Formats: sequence, C-alpha cells, structure tokens
Amino acid sequence: MNKTEKVQFVIDTLEELYPETPIPLDHTDPYTLLIAVLMSAQSTDERVNKITPLLFKVADNPYDMVKLTIDEIRDIIKPVGLSPMKSKGIHGLSEILIEKHNGEVPADFEALEALPAVGHKTASVVMAQAFNIPAFPVDTHIHRLMYRWNLTNGKSINQTEKDAKRLFPKEIWNKLHLQIIFYGREYSPARGWNLENDLITKTIGRKTVIDDYYKKRKK
Repeated sequence: MNKTEKVQFVIDTLEELYPETPIPLDHTDPYTLLIAVLMSAQSTDERVNKITPLLFKVADNPYDMVKLTIDEIRDIIKPVGLSPMKSKGIHGLSEILIEKHNGEVPADFEALEALPAVGHKTASVVMAQAFNIPAFPVDTHIHRLMYRWNLTNGKSINQTEKDAKRLFPKEIWNKLHLQIIFYGREYSPARGWNLENDLITKTIGRKTVIDDYYKKRKK
C-alpha cells in the first residue's frame, strides 16, 4: 500500500467499526464540556463522568462557579487528580469568561488557549465537539496509533497533529479523532496490546513496531 491507500484503509476500517461517535465526556453545553475536558487531564473519562455531576449540581455556569472558593471546587473534584491545579484553572477561567466574554465560552482558538489551564488540546476538543469547527485534538491514543501506523515520526504531539491534518480530509477530522481514540482503547492499547486483534496495525503498521512486538512475545 502507498500512503494514500493506507490513509483510506484507516478511514474505511474506522467508519465500519465506529459509524457513531458519541462524545465520551458528559456535558450539556460548551461551558460544561470545557470544564469536563480540563478535568480529564491525566484522568479517565469514566472517573470524570462520575465527578462532574457533583460539581455541576452546584455550579454548571461561570457565574455560579465563581461563587465557590478554589478550595470548595478542589474538594469536589479531588478524585480526578491534579485537583489543586484544576480547581484554580476552573475558578480562574470562569472569572475571565464573565469579565471578557459575557459568561460564554468563545469559539476561538486564541481566546480559549488564553484561559487558565486550557492548552491546545483542550481548546481543540471544545472547538470540535462543542462548536463543530474542524480540529484534530491529539491525545496519547492518537499519538501512539499514528506512530504505530507509520503515519507520523512520533517525535512530538505537535508533529502528530500536523501530520494527521495533512493526511486526513478536513471534513472528517472531528469524527475521525474520536474514532481513533475508540480504536486505540479497544484494539491497540499501550498495555496488554495483542497485535493479532489490531487489524489496522497488522495491515499498515511500522515494521519496527511489529518486529519489537514479536520479539517481546518470544521472551
């Protein structure tokens, strides 16, 4: 296969496996999605979805959120990890949304990335999933799979994002990034990986990755 054929194989396989792509983080609007994505850093979607209802019952908008102290927010979200940093970010960005954006989450990369604790990946998720603006958020699953599939050199998240945007049609970015995440979790995880179940990597994968897999299996 040449690279164009490999890219099409990925698209076709993922579309067959995941024709529907529900958003993993529970939310009701751009603000609750932004908070959920911020909370998901170095945590799991499952854990975040257990904690956000507790937080959003008290404050599901920036006006109510700033009524809470940072310590009160931290006490609620502690189970998701990194609560000192996340609670400061949630309180700080809520203040800025009120002061600069009339309490609304801006559909703008620069404005989102200017918010406390909001990096490019978080901004990309919000742009894609809340506003349906083409973006390609790269998490650890996408970074790992793009390398395994020999579609990027794996040197950095930024390079992986550039390669993904260059290779895949813009009109499918928002759906495709979720499809890759779902595939990575189910068929191509970092730990407990079984190449025999990983159709895409078996078909188009980087030779060194496949060779290393079989060497480890022989030990």
